[in-house]
Amino acid sequence: MNVYLSFLQSKINHPIPAYSFWEYYVKNGISEAGAEWQEGDVDWAEGLMYSTDKIKLDAWKAETWEKTIRDIKIKHSKKPVSYFLSYLYPHQVEEQAIKEIQKMGIPCVNFFCDNVREFKKAPIQFAVFDLIWVPEYKAVEIYKNANYNYLHLPMPMWVAPKYRELSNEETNEVSFIGSKDVQRWLLFEEVVKKGLDLNIYGHGWINEGTNLSILDNMANSGFKQKLQNQISFLKRFGITGFYHKLNQKNLKINISISLEQCLKGKPKFDEYIKITKESAITLGVNRYPSFHHPLNNPDTYSRLRDIEAPMLGACYLTEWTEGIDEMYEIGKEIEVYKTTDELLQKVIALLNSKEKRNELRINAQKKALDNYGIPKTLDSILCYLN
Repeated sequence: MNVYLSFLQSKINHPIPAYSFWEYYVKNGISEAGAEWQEGDVDWAEGLMYSTDKIKLDAWKAETWEKTIRDIKIKHSKKPVSYFLSYLYPHQVEEQAIKEIQKMGIPCVNFFCDNVREFKKAPIQFAVFDLIWVPEYKAVEIYKNANYNYLHLPMPMWVAPKYRELSNEETNEVSFIGSKDVQRWLLFEEVVKKGLDLNIYGHGWINEGTNLSILDNMANSGFKQKLQNQISFLKRFGITGFYHKLNQKNLKINISISLEQCLKGKPKFDEYIKITKESAITLGVNRYPSFHHPLNNPDTYSRLRDIEAPMLGACYLTEWTEGIDEMYEIGKEIEVYKTTDELLQKVIALLNSKEKRNELRINAQKKALDNYGIPKTLDSILCYLN
């Protein structure tokens, strides 16, 4: 198997949310599968910066896709490419370029991991692909309704073999690792108020008073740009979303003293692994900020952490969402909560039973490594395409 990759590769740290881990996971997963990956000398992540700047986007697409087509032709002539595997947002897709790749006899597969958060309908730009890799259970209906070719496959997660051994050490910590957002803040304020002794690690938490209302940052935009942003917003979220936006406009997060005492900062990579593996309980949160839903009634979907934490051997307690019981046997491999009261009850029960914690660690890790690794996913894609 020889895969040509377009998976947000970049040699530059762009001022956009984290993306470099995707390249790391996919390349290592392909190599572990005994396959090969190839890539061109282009900056795929750069295209994420130009979603509202048509002039810069068009220039980026023209240069990037021209280089890519030329590079694939050269590489394919030397060693046949099994399929083109991309992680492209709709605005990055160039239909004619995809068709050029397909004319070479190379199927094109696109992965996208924020379907539930971003789309109500399958993007028309994705129709050109031979296959859409859909990781979210809730997003399957979107692509089924669009009559697109799709496979519901796990998020592409890869854990180095040296981290796959269960730890002999265990702390008494209940830990969460993840960046700060408004929904996580609201959840943790409630559970800490109810008495949960929690350790929170991640980016952005130790910045009291930060505005987390997920509003577009238009403070420095001119009138024309602000108008374009408002039009784009209405197209994406509709009138109901605009109403939710107004309700959050003046939302300021002033972290309580109780929650502030739980904040531990952003861990380094080795610390991240150690905390996940050795905490008595590792928490997952599957709710997310969105103007499609009221602030006090958030939507949920299964996240990458639902695969990563079990792969690392965590005793994992995550938020219930549709499809999570398709991935794991609840109570045998992982535990879940739907409310803050249930979260607290599950924490107490798990802290009182080391035997139960060990059972979850062993069973969930086996399930995740055996069933949700990238090598198995790549085989599923190749089998579908053949």
